[in-house]
Amino acid sequence: MPMSLIDTRTTRVLITVLFFTLVLAFLYVARHTLIVFLFAVFFAYLMDPAVSRIEKLVHGRRGLAIAIIYLALLILLSTFFFFVGPNLGKQAAHFGEALPGLLDKIGSGDIARQIGQEHGWSQQSIDRLRNFLTAHRGDLAALAQVVGLRIAEVAKNIWIIVLVPIIAIFFLKDGRNFSSIFLSMVQTRPQREFMEGVLDDLNQMLAHFIRAQLTLAALSLLVYTAFFEIMRVPYALVLGTAGGIMEFIPVVGPLVAALLIMSVTLLTGFSHWLTVGLFLALWRLILDYLLSPRIMGKQMELHPLAAIFGVLAGAEMAGMLGVYLSIPVMASLRIFFRRWRIYAEKKRFGPLNEYAFGTEIRPRK
Repeated sequence: MPMSLIDTRTTRVLITVLFFTLVLAFLYVARHTLIVFLFAVFFAYLMDPAVSRIEKLVHGRRGLAIAIIYLALLILLSTFFFFVGPNLGKQAAHFGEALPGLLDKIGSGDIARQIGQEHGWSQQSIDRLRNFLTAHRGDLAALAQVVGLRIAEVAKNIWIIVLVPIIAIFFLKDGRNFSSIFLSMVQTRPQREFMEGVLDDLNQMLAHFIRAQLTLAALSLLVYTAFFEIMRVPYALVLGTAGGIMEFIPVVGPLVAALLIMSVTLLTGFSHWLTVGLFLALWRLILDYLLSPRIMGKQMELHPLAAIFGVLAGAEMAGMLGVYLSIPVMASLRIFFRRWRIYAEKKRFGPLNEYAFGTEIRPRK
């Protein structure tokens, strides 16, 4: 009898391990398609508050509310690109034409002479920097090629911008039904409570994350663009837009944006590049220690090791898109783990206090 019990438990464990292995294998194989659907879910969370408000005004006709919001969004984007698009496109085209010459200035070492003369460096310092750049010309060219390939990879996936809002329509319209169908497949009450808790927490976390990221990115775009225009930084609109977009990418996005901005200011011979560097450092401190904690709140707090692991794993699996999704995915895993602890504790010791997203587990007094 004990051997039979052990064999049964072993079989269940092996089946569970096999099931999760197959699920993980499927997720890896279909990762690119799943990423598109995840972005559609994010977009639906972003649009849901506006859709819900319009739904009340049109007497519960959610399809009509979605159509109104999409039409308003289309008009807003068209207006933005009508006024800003031409200047942005002109600056981007000019920057693309000037980029080969700017990179050649680095490889030849001419940039060292330019910067040194502007800031009164000694000839010995200029020669050292110039010799260093010429000695590493091949490495710099390889780095530029890698950056170009990454940009081409992002451009190749530009079709996602069109596909994501289309798929998001179905999540906006039938998202609640999807949750109900999924919960109806769970048979036991404790397991259903566990899944309801996970879905509720995920719903709160994702909605908060998307809106907070959009707010931070919009603030960065406005601040970058305004400062660069005031300082008359070359390609101010392009750099401000790039800085705002990069704010969407956790951890590495702001660093890449800062490197891009400083590289462009140095290569174009902008005389106040040190002021730009101080501004970037000051804005990073304001954003990370003042604005981001207030806007993001405690919902997305992750241990730095978990965040770094998520970013590296996301980049390995799905490139830049994986980097962007890494933080919400890691936060989702944290939610699942905490809810599983609640479920396990209930099975062992009885009910606990109701768990809310972002709180710790505390036994009922």
